[in-house]
Amino acid sequence: MAPDGTTVTIVDDGLAAKAAPLVDKLVADQVASKLAAQDPTLWGPDAESEASIRLSWTTLHKSSRPLIGEIEALREELRGEGIDRVVLAGMGGSSLAPEVITSTEGTPLTVLDTTDPGQVADALAGDLQRTVIVVSSKSGGTVETDSHRRIFAKAFTEAGIDAASRIVVVTDPGSPLAELAENEGYRKVFLADPHVGGRYSALTAFGLVPAGLAGADVARLLDQAAAAAQVLGEDSADNPALRLGAAWAAAHADGAEKVVLADTGSGITGFPDWAEQLIAESTGKRGTGLLPVAVEGPTAPGFADAGADATPVAVGPQVGAAKITTEGPLGAQFLLWEFATAIAGRLLEINPFDQPDVEAAKAAARSLLDNPAALEGGEQPSTVDDTVEVFAPEGMSTDGELADVLRSFLATAPEGGYLAVQAYLDRLDDASASILRAELAKRTGLQTTFGWGPRFLHSTGQYHKGGHQNGIFLQITGAVEQDLDVPDRPYTLGKLQHAQALGDGQVLREHGRPVLRLHLTDRAAGLAQLVRAVQEVSER
Repeated sequence: MAPDGTTVTIVDDGLAAKAAPLVDKLVADQVASKLAAQDPTLWGPDAESEASIRLSWTTLHKSSRPLIGEIEALREELRGEGIDRVVLAGMGGSSLAPEVITSTEGTPLTVLDTTDPGQVADALAGDLQRTVIVVSSKSGGTVETDSHRRIFAKAFTEAGIDAASRIVVVTDPGSPLAELAENEGYRKVFLADPHVGGRYSALTAFGLVPAGLAGADVARLLDQAAAAAQVLGEDSADNPALRLGAAWAAAHADGAEKVVLADTGSGITGFPDWAEQLIAESTGKRGTGLLPVAVEGPTAPGFADAGADATPVAVGPQVGAAKITTEGPLGAQFLLWEFATAIAGRLLEINPFDQPDVEAAKAAARSLLDNPAALEGGEQPSTVDDTVEVFAPEGMSTDGELADVLRSFLATAPEGGYLAVQAYLDRLDDASASILRAELAKRTGLQTTFGWGPRFLHSTGQYHKGGHQNGIFLQITGAVEQDLDVPDRPYTLGKLQHAQALGDGQVLREHGRPVLRLHLTDRAAGLAQLVRAVQEVSER
């Protein structure tokens, strides 16, 4: 147990017995202390080059301290000018941690991790006179984030506001965004530690700057992480990170390659969504890995009735079916789960710091954007049922109503497989789509994930292509009523969103995975129709 009470408990006796020898081996190999010392040899010679430039996250509780004063000074400066509304444009690791931090503390932050025109328009409709936008991209070339920057810069200018004075940048040194920010004279540029990968960046400028500007106590987060770091680097069987990583690996070896995450009263808001990216993108490669399944709570389908292919993990006290529990404050949990994920990578014999399959979907989307004819008119629906156009996998029956189509599709799932629901919609106005996860899980018995597109492409998207190849994919796209131009780019947000959905579907099919796309010609009516159809699907 860390001084702040951070603990991992393996509740299931059988799992604890299987994890124990792995923990002993990790202790004997001094894995915890070597990881804390940033030893890049822990994951084998093939991973050493990448690991050597990806381990600075282990000491961020110390190295990020200078950011606290910089963030507070900028916040006070902005407040003095009447600027108190913070919008974050970022994807994946650049948005998930700040969203958890601010949601947990109850501080308002508008997060843009979407290409849906409606959701971006809603953010634009806020009071621009009071708004600063944080443009956050490690590479400096993230297409979604660049689109947000362009759209907001134009909106500021049209409102008579000096756009450069309202744009704050977080990026790696030497990135195209860093260069652009200098040339354009943006308000402030925070250069993050380049030796930290995006999904491990919660305690870097990527996590701390937007959260701190919004009013979160980021110094407290670093204090919490520092307290946990005292035990996470110890070669001891009581080290919670060794216990958590070993339990995941032991379960995986026993056929449970899915990790079902539920909050059980941790006091942290949205932690499973952050952990989902960390685990999926770090471990889902070379045909193996851990599929995180974020669920609604400990009584949710998939957690309460988890089968042999899944391990229920409670974020918070032990409740119900949980086989593992983790407790502790947010800053400590960030560091604990990062340590545990890196340790699990060693045990699974994969490199937890690369993401070899993420680029494929991006390349496919770019190709479609470069070929408007293919994007606009190439694909014809297999069938249409009222407000839902059906684009079915080749050879799948589309006879009957939408419920019949869903039954045919769900029958393509292999034993022990999973269903991924991917909603390329507005996660605020179309929020009701999220109920599909529990409904489908309950009726199919399949472990079922839910992701908002394109946000999930920066997290579970890696696992979908690189992890266990036993998933089936339900894509939901929707008609765009009012599109948004992306200034100085030959596409709109709606076209970009459409290209991302089709591009990812194309890559999944190339991996031999079934993809069913349902296009809602009327979003509200189509979602209601889809929910009714799902409810007609019989339980297995």
